[in-house]
Amino acid sequence: SLVAAVRSERAARQLPPLPDGCQVAYISYDDPESLRSAFQNTDAVIHLAGLLIERPGSSYEKANVETTRAVVEAARGSAVQKLVLISAIGADESSANRFFRTKGQAEALVQTSGLAYTILRLPLLLGGGTEGAAALRRHLDSPTARLIGGGRHLDQPLDVQDAVAAARRAGGSDTARNSTLELVGPVALPHREIIVRAARLAGREIKISSIPKGLVRVVLAIRQRIVAPGFSTDVLDVITTNTDLDPAPAAAEMGMQLTGLDEMIQHSLEEMKRT
Repeated sequence: SLVAAVRSERAARQLPPLPDGCQVAYISYDDPESLRSAFQNTDAVIHLAGLLIERPGSSYEKANVETTRAVVEAARGSAVQKLVLISAIGADESSANRFFRTKGQAEALVQTSGLAYTILRLPLLLGGGTEGAAALRRHLDSPTARLIGGGRHLDQPLDVQDAVAAARRAGGSDTARNSTLELVGPVALPHREIIVRAARLAGREIKISSIPKGLVRVVLAIRQRIVAPGFSTDVLDVITTNTDLDPAPAAAEMGMQLTGLDEMIQHSLEEMKRT
C-alpha cells in the first residue's frame, strides 16, 4: 500500500487527489511510534514535508532534515520497501543557501538509508491548490504586476497533477529505483512572460513593473536582524533562481506526458473564474 503521512486533519484536506488504495496516516515526527504504526504493512512512503518560508518554531533544518531523518529511521524498522522523497530543483548539501542546503541534506539521508528510494526534484508547481496558482491570481487582481528584478528569471513550472502522478509511479518498487530525477515542466520562460500569458488566457491586460532585487536583498537582510523568521534572502534567491532543464529524461523515466503550460495556467485560474 501507499501511505501519505500528515500531521493534522487540516493538512489532510490540503492534499491533492490521492491514488486508489492510498491511505492517510496521522503522525508526529517527534513520535517515532506514530511513524512506525503508520508504516506497518506499507510498501512505499512518499515524504512531502518541508517549507520555503520559515516561521517561529519551525526552521529549514527541522522541516527539511529532521522530518526526513525521522521517516528514514521509522521506515528502516518497518515493512517499507520504497521511500519517495519530494525535493526541490537546486537541492545541494554544499549550497550557501540554507533552503537548498537542507534539501540536499535530506536527500543524502535518503540516499544513505539502505532503503530503495526515488528522489523527485520539483520546480514551481502550478494547478489548483498550489502557491504558484495563488500568486498568479494575485498578480492578475491588479493592472500592474510588480516583480522582483522585473520577473526576468526563468521558471519551468510543472503541473501539480503531473507531480502527483510521478510520486505515485515512483512508489513502485522498480520505478526509477535509487534514482534522483529533476522533473520539470515542458517549457522554461521568464517569470514575467508566464504572468503575461496568464493574463491573456484570463482575458485581461497587465503591465509589468520592476522592484530592484538588490534593494529587496538589503531590506530583507535588515529585517532578518530585527524581526522573527519569515521572507528572507534565502527565499529571495530560491524564487528568483533560473530553472532551464531538459524535461525529457525524467518524463521518459517516469513514462509521463507532461501537461502543457497553457493548460496548467488554466488549471491555476479556475478558482478565479468561479469568483
